[in-house]
Amino acid sequence: MTTRLKAVLLDLDNTLIIFNESLFYTGYLKRIGKVFADLVPSEQFPDQLMTATMALLDNDGAKTNVEFFMDILTGLCGGPRGKLWQRFLQFYETEYDRLPRKTALPAGLEEVFIYFAQTGYKLVLASNPIFPLNAQHKRLAWAGLQDIRFDLMTHIENMSYCKPNLGYYHEICEMIEEPPEACLMVGNDSVNDMVASRIGMTTYLTTDDKDLGQGDLHVSAGLRDHATLDVPTPDFAGPLKGVIKVVENLQKGV
Repeated sequence: MTTRLKAVLLDLDNTLIIFNESLFYTGYLKRIGKVFADLVPSEQFPDQLMTATMALLDNDGAKTNVEFFMDILTGLCGGPRGKLWQRFLQFYETEYDRLPRKTALPAGLEEVFIYFAQTGYKLVLASNPIFPLNAQHKRLAWAGLQDIRFDLMTHIENMSYCKPNLGYYHEICEMIEEPPEACLMVGNDSVNDMVASRIGMTTYLTTDDKDLGQGDLHVSAGLRDHATLDVPTPDFAGPLKGVIKVVENLQKGV
């Protein structure tokens, strides 16, 4: 017997909002080093930050991502743990929106969310949890999605794994109390997002960012490239707006 679809997981960067992540985060690393300069030498901090972020792939679920990340970061730079974390939160609250960015929205974005609001599926913002919650809210606002109700938003403080670790998707299923077979994962990354099929989720690979020639964030690309998993074939692929027809067909058992 086929399990009915109950939840839709949506990646954020270059799925719901399209922008050149590589260019954006080049500016990010330059500015964040200056913001932390009184706590950590600014010429060292960007590399230490990248090393700690990349290390998140090794988190095995014993700690939350923020605990794991801060353990690595403070070990590298020797800075005061509490002050470092508060400075991160301050940076995302005050500086993040000031970074230059050029964003676009995938065609049919509003239509997709109107459809989901009408059909009542559980919605998960399944963005790779390497940033704090306030950073996730900021990027949602760039897409005009700040008022969308998500049943779960994944971020560095509430998750204990990162994509493409299968533990990330298992953890989401536990939190929303739905089996993988009842979930559809929608995202633009052929590994980080489509790997959800390995635990039984249906997958939809979006192509909007490819059409616009956007670049992946090198942090996300690095996490992806460190994966030992084979690249899964998506169940479906196309622009974000095409997910409506896919969900309708899944409802019909097509």
